[in-house]
Amino acid sequence: MKPKQIFIASSIVALLCIPAIYFFMPSILWILWIVVPIMAIGLVDILQTKHTIRRNFPVIGNFRYLLEDIRPEIMQYFVETDTEGRPINRIYRSLIYQRAKKVNDTTPFGTQMDVYATGYEWMDHSIYANNHADVHHESRVLVGGEACLKPYSASILNISAMSFGSLSKNAVLAMNTGAKIGGFAHNTGEGGISPYHLEPGGDLIWQIGTGYFGCRTEAGNFSEEKFQKNATLDNVKMIEIKISQGAKPGHGGILPAAKNTEEIAAIRHVKPHTDVHSPPKHTAFEDAEGLMHFIQKLRDLSGGKPVGFKICIGKKSEFIGLCEAMVNLGIKPDFITIDGGEGGTGAAPIEFSNSLGMPLKDGLSFAIDTLRGYGLKKDIRVIASGKVLSGFDIARSVALGADMVNSARAMMIATGCIQALECNINTCPTGVATQDKSLMKGLVVKDKAQRVANFHEETVKSFIELIAASGIRKTEKLNREHINRRIGMNQVLKYNEIYPDIPEGAYLKNRNNGVKEKMIEK
Repeated sequence: MKPKQIFIASSIVALLCIPAIYFFMPSILWILWIVVPIMAIGLVDILQTKHTIRRNFPVIGNFRYLLEDIRPEIMQYFVETDTEGRPINRIYRSLIYQRAKKVNDTTPFGTQMDVYATGYEWMDHSIYANNHADVHHESRVLVGGEACLKPYSASILNISAMSFGSLSKNAVLAMNTGAKIGGFAHNTGEGGISPYHLEPGGDLIWQIGTGYFGCRTEAGNFSEEKFQKNATLDNVKMIEIKISQGAKPGHGGILPAAKNTEEIAAIRHVKPHTDVHSPPKHTAFEDAEGLMHFIQKLRDLSGGKPVGFKICIGKKSEFIGLCEAMVNLGIKPDFITIDGGEGGTGAAPIEFSNSLGMPLKDGLSFAIDTLRGYGLKKDIRVIASGKVLSGFDIARSVALGADMVNSARAMMIATGCIQALECNINTCPTGVATQDKSLMKGLVVKDKAQRVANFHEETVKSFIELIAASGIRKTEKLNREHINRRIGMNQVLKYNEIYPDIPEGAYLKNRNNGVKEKMIEK
């Protein structure tokens, strides 16, 4: 007999037997509290038409959907090893928790990594290692070119772009308070500046996306008046134009309707309780020259604050075109944030998340080399953003040429995130990525703020210790020669062999003699 037939036969037998037994054993009626609900579930399963499994396997078929719902938890706590978890494995989740809590962050019994696996990376150490206290580390990075009237002294590690809406108000409050305590910057994300970004008083990088939230006209275009009002706030230290992000380049942001509350809609100037999709491109400019003029406009309207843009490298020719425009117009951004294709987000189509965008190391090295080739790197700070979790991640990005790094998911984990992977459905159990008031109440701002500050402090300290172990006395001496990558069982290459350095100004020579084509092929 098939499961459906077994269920029907069993139900009939139960309905016939229970009354018969009742005459001899009246207490049998208690079993109806179990039998009747099971029969009701089975009947609903058979009559519904949406799920074949439930129709063919009444009652027991529901366990399939239950197991699907709890699969992330089962995998995380019972199946996956310390090195297998995705997108962030248990080794690094534990590291972040430990540093956030300032508890023992050492590991026993040696590395769990497969050091002979393709892709394994490490840093050269020196037998003449330095005491980390003797390393000359400039803890601040000055951002602002010649046209900038109000340069900003930034930390080497800052909070990457995450919007209020994607994050809860308590998460935003905790992160900004942590930034205030630790003296680092907090990127608002494209959702605009909320009261919770301003209340603690932490430094802000105001991100402006294609939706122009916070500086938006009724038609959804850029508003100079609204921009100037927010850009001149004391908390706002830098302005970042979001061209694209690694998790969904060319798609625009997504705020699910479940997270678009009345409050968030008012901040963004959109209709509440609707899905909010930012356009895939900006309307304030059409091309590379237009972007440069837009940068200059924002710099002027803000009173001379640093202005830059965030981009995930796609077509190399387009980034080259941006550099050409900088040289031709004499207008340069104060900074460029390079996001990797492995970057995170609250919600993205899986094809965009998995199959678009250049990974960070490739995108960062290309951007640095192109800027150097055009003689621009010396005037522009470069920020690396994409799965920065540890001191080694900072060192690797700096070795490739970045001046500073931004981290999003690590800051979320420091705030309490357990990687439940429910950011897009408003059910985050830790109150970090949800607008459910009952869930966000569990996130205690004072406690988590200190943890965010602790994680920043301990991770920067780890970066300095790595520099010291390498025998380097000045962080600016860290370069591609110091990082190794295994590309096969018996082959190891240094980063300068994988990503050869381009001399400063090399592309300015003979610009019209096929240089572009050679750069694109590189």
